[in-house]
Amino acid sequence: MAQTQRPLSPHLQIYKWQVQMVTSILHRATGIALAVGTLMVLWGLLSLAAGEDAFNQFKVCTGSPLGMILMIGWTWSLFYHLCNGIRHLVQDAGAGYAIAQFVRSSWLSIIVSIVLTLLVWAYVLTAGGAA
Repeated sequence: MAQTQRPLSPHLQIYKWQVQMVTSILHRATGIALAVGTLMVLWGLLSLAAGEDAFNQFKVCTGSPLGMILMIGWTWSLFYHLCNGIRHLVQDAGAGYAIAQFVRSSWLSIIVSIVLTLLVWAYVLTAGGAA
C-alpha cells in the first residue's frame, strides 16, 4: 500500500493561545462546574429542609477551607458562564465579530465575572454568612 502524504491535524502545541480560545474552553468548563456544583447547592437546600442539625453540618463543611474554595469557585463559574453567555447572545444577534471587539468582550467577560464574584463574597464574608 502506498503511503499518502496527508496533512496532520494541528494540536495544542501548534496553536497560539488567545483569549478567544481560553474563553471558549472556560465556558465549557464552567458549564460542567455548574452542573457538579449544583449538587452542593442542592445539598444545602436539602439540609436546610431537614432541620437545624443537618444545616449546621452543611455549614461546617462549606465553611472549611476546601468548602470555601468550592463555593467561591462555583460562584465564579456562575458569573463567568452568565457573562460569557450574554456575550454569545450579543454575537448571535450579529454584533461584536470584529477581532478587536471579540477580544475586548472576551476580556470583559473574565473581568466582570471576577469583580462580581469578589463583590458577592465580600458581602457574604462581611455579613457573617460563611461562619
